[in-house]
Amino acid sequence: MLKTQVATSRSATASPTVTSTASPAGTVTATRVAQPSPEPQSQPLGSPWPASARPGPGGEVLVGGVGLDEAADRFGTPLYVLDEGEVRARARAYREALPHAEVLYAAKAFLCSAMADWVAEEGLGLDVCSAGELRLATAAGFPPQRILLHGNAKTPEELRLARRLRVGRIVIDGLAEIPRLAALAIADIPQRVLIRVVPGVAAGHHSSVRTGIDGQKFGFRIAGGDAAEAISRTLGQGSLQLAGLHCHLGSQITEIEPYLAALDRLVELLAEVRDRHGIELPELDLGGGHGVRYLPQDRELDPAEFAAAVSERLATRCVEHGLAVPRLLIEPGRAIAAPAGVALYRVLSVKHTADGRTFAAVDGGMSDNPRPALYGSAYDVRLVGRSSDAPPAVVDVVGRHCEAGDVLVRDARLPADLHPGDLLAVPAAGAYQLSMASGYNMVGRPAVVAVRDGLARLLIRRETVEDFRAREVGR
Repeated sequence: MLKTQVATSRSATASPTVTSTASPAGTVTATRVAQPSPEPQSQPLGSPWPASARPGPGGEVLVGGVGLDEAADRFGTPLYVLDEGEVRARARAYREALPHAEVLYAAKAFLCSAMADWVAEEGLGLDVCSAGELRLATAAGFPPQRILLHGNAKTPEELRLARRLRVGRIVIDGLAEIPRLAALAIADIPQRVLIRVVPGVAAGHHSSVRTGIDGQKFGFRIAGGDAAEAISRTLGQGSLQLAGLHCHLGSQITEIEPYLAALDRLVELLAEVRDRHGIELPELDLGGGHGVRYLPQDRELDPAEFAAAVSERLATRCVEHGLAVPRLLIEPGRAIAAPAGVALYRVLSVKHTADGRTFAAVDGGMSDNPRPALYGSAYDVRLVGRSSDAPPAVVDVVGRHCEAGDVLVRDARLPADLHPGDLLAVPAAGAYQLSMASGYNMVGRPAVVAVRDGLARLLIRRETVEDFRAREVGR
């Protein structure tokens, strides 16, 4: 694997100086780059950019002290730049807002070994939904007891793996999982489980990600008694320890009210379990889905406000029902990863059509970011690496794939002199882009670089045609 490190100095120089040494095997040793630093008076770019983002000389933008144009030159494009400091700060903000709760990072947003290290070191647990995520996390050294496994269609192999690794919790999502998991568990070492329930609360930015309502594949409905049946069956298995209830309302939620509505219904169910079975379940998992800013005018769910409102409502409802307050669990993913990422693309062509539209085609697209095509998601975009005095023009930033729907940013305002070779940066790119990336048109997935304190290091190398060919075993 390619191992490269870029060090960015604090002192301004006339031009960058790069030195590197490659071994016969192709490994690149530490590389040092002298990069012009931003003017002292430069201010952060603000949301949706990482907090460390600063404008630099000549149209450059620095994230984590590393110039984006220089990173693109060194590592190629498309490139995903991940601000380690932003990830850690956001993880820490959740821990500080909810000191008595358990915060689990939702790995589906984006996971690699470095991300697993960062969230573990900041005191978070991990929420995984496949054997792949589970294996990567544990291979990176993440403690299994701090891992929660969920999913609506867990395979027998995944359940066996989770039991063998002794993960902390498994979320039961279907009746068939109850006897299957009970058969794998050991009576004197019961498996802690949560029951995923559907509270009937609609929330989320798109119909495809609203998972708190009836009529979708996840969980057990409270209405109609499905959840009550799953709870009874689980309590009847001596090798399973029912720790509590789990729900997940959806994705990119920016209002607190849906969580409060769900919490009310979950506490009512906890009271029903107490009255029917004589036990009080000690845990309540409200899932994640916390929204972030993709555009400067977007709303964002604030962890401190969320924590205060949810904690107060939970305590109040438990007093009303005569319940001890259960331990709260939450699973933020996007809210930790998305604002830390910036995607970089090179413009390949600029096309002006007879009907007055302008298309800037870049070297990435829906294979590394399917969200605009799937959900109509909007993004900000900025020219970096050069200054321009040209007036702004309305431009559709489109991908390179053979699909008319491969549009990354519609109606972007970019300099009218935009031309091939320019570098474009898309912030809020750290979640549900590379984790949902595909090999469409056999365009390899981009590399991922971590930046912190003026240093850049390669986390994930670029996927190549040779990687595709290596999977072929016959013809």
